[in-house]
Parts: sequence; C-alpha cells; structure tokens
Amino acid sequence: MRPQPLICVRDVEASSRWYQRLLGCQSGHGGSHYEQLVANGELIMQLHDWHVQHHHGPIGNPELPHGNGVLLWFEVKDFDAAVVRSKELGAEVVLPRHRNPSEGDGGPNHWEIWLRDLDGYVVVLASPYGTADGNWKPPEGGPFRGH
Repeated sequence: MRPQPLICVRDVEASSRWYQRLLGCQSGHGGSHYEQLVANGELIMQLHDWHVQHHHGPIGNPELPHGNGVLLWFEVKDFDAAVVRSKELGAEVVLPRHRNPSEGDGGPNHWEIWLRDLDGYVVVLASPYGTADGNWKPPEGGPFRGH
C-alpha cells in the first residue's frame, strides 16, 4: 500500500511550484486543474482545483477551513536544506524547528518543522527517525509506535 494524498487548492500551478521547491519533487502531470507530484518515480501527492468537478463532482467546500485536523507529513532526508527552502519560499512557520520528543529518550528522535502552504494546510517536514540529537534510536524493523 502507498498513500497518495490529494488536496484541493486555489491555484494548482502555484501550489505545484511551491511543493516542488519545498520537497525537491517534480511535476508528474501538470496543468491548471490537476497535478501529480512525484519523487524518485513515485507519486507522493496530488493537487486538485477546488472548482473543477470532472466526473466525480465537487471534492470539498472551499468555504470551510482547509485541512482542519489534517497534517501533510513528509519525511525528508535533506531536512536542513528543506528548512532553508521553506525560508526562501517565505512559508509561514506554525512550529519552528524542534526535536520530537523535546527531551529524553523515546519517540522518533527526529527534527520537525511545521509550516502552512499557500492554501493554509499544515505541512510537517521531518528528518528520518533517529537523526536528532542524542543517542537513542527507535527500534529497528519498523516505525516508532506511539507518540
């Protein structure tokens, strides 16, 4: 199974450029109504115009808060470079760069930064598990369990 999130946006082309720059990914489709963003040949995200209904009808209501309760979470190997790119984009910072957990052992022991995209969705960039300060590393053989 591979997640393939789709979000509705006001301007597909502008959002595509923003995410491509932030995540270092590429356009896999292009266009003003729909976009596929790919990294290493894999689909990582889809963008869809709020007002284009295609064969499926409306996907959401653009008048409601965008992404309420949803975090678009991306693990990036080049975390520090991605933070620099977020600053170059002028991305709004929701939570500045921090370690998760903030202290002690346990948790994923990685770095995170929480941002807002052009439409107000919260985007989390995270370094790979076990890459933050300290000696604790999550158990091998699977992702960290718990929060």
